[in-house]
Amino acid sequence: MQRIHENISEDVEKVRPCHRDQMDMLRRRLALLSGTDKVLMTMYVENGNSFRQIARVRGVNETSVARRVHRITKRLMGSDYIACIGHRAKLTTDQMAIAKDFFLTGLPMSKIAQKRGSSVHRVRRILMEIRRLISGAEERTKSA
Repeated sequence: MQRIHENISEDVEKVRPCHRDQMDMLRRRLALLSGTDKVLMTMYVENGNSFRQIARVRGVNETSVARRVHRITKRLMGSDYIACIGHRAKLTTDQMAIAKDFFLTGLPMSKIAQKRGSSVHRVRRILMEIRRLISGAEERTKSA
């Protein structure tokens, strides 16, 4: 078995300047993750491990690791949850928890409803309210 290289993160720093900002943003947003998603992304972003190395450690297929990293990256770089954090004064704790589960963790509405002891209809309605609040606040910011 190949040894995982410890200094790969130095190579990551040599990324083109246009991508450096995105990598910095991704690193800052890693703190929002928890559990296996955080471990996986830390191995990939901070330690610079390849998909193959991570797959060997986790005992899964390399393609599965690549797909998972892509999905997590897409959620972290998306602005929906960050917008919720920016407007958290307008959102209840229940709305923030549902927003985190949906936008950041990527749970489907049915799993969120089950986790929160609620109905799928209620979760869908809360997500629609959140989107309406966020889009309304962004439109007011643009027009000002």
